[in-house]
Amino acid sequence: MQILHQLGELFLQSVPTVIVVLLFYAFLKWAFFTPIRKAMTERTARIEGARAEAAAVEAEAKNELDAYNDALKKARAKIFAEQEVARQTVLDERTRLLQAMRSRVQDEVVAAKRKIAAETATARAEIERQAPELAAAIARTVLEGPVRGAGVMQ
Repeated sequence: MQILHQLGELFLQSVPTVIVVLLFYAFLKWAFFTPIRKAMTERTARIEGARAEAAAVEAEAKNELDAYNDALKKARAKIFAEQEVARQTVLDERTRLLQAMRSRVQDEVVAAKRKIAAETATARAEIERQAPELAAAIARTVLEGPVRGAGVMQ
């Protein structure tokens, strides 16, 4: 029984300490934990808001990047089309010049053939005109005999 009595006294002596601890806990909860919990809740809300805003900005940036890439593709396609038109124009001009040169060269070849044919006809006429004279000269030379003084070699 004495133990119970000692326990009772010990309990009575610890009551003021328990009350002080409970008061200290209530004070800390009111002065410290409540503002911290409120700040943490506010911080969490701000973080979630910032995340949502960042996601929106990221989505907008992605849309702008897609629009930029589309515009870039269109610009490249336009440039390639313009280059193709310019290249085709140059090729057409080159083909036209080559055809003109071929035509001119073919005309020159035809003119040269005509000139050669005319020169051949003139040469043939000249040979036919000189043929009787040459035949007569050859016949005279053969009929006259060897040339005097030309037969001996020293």
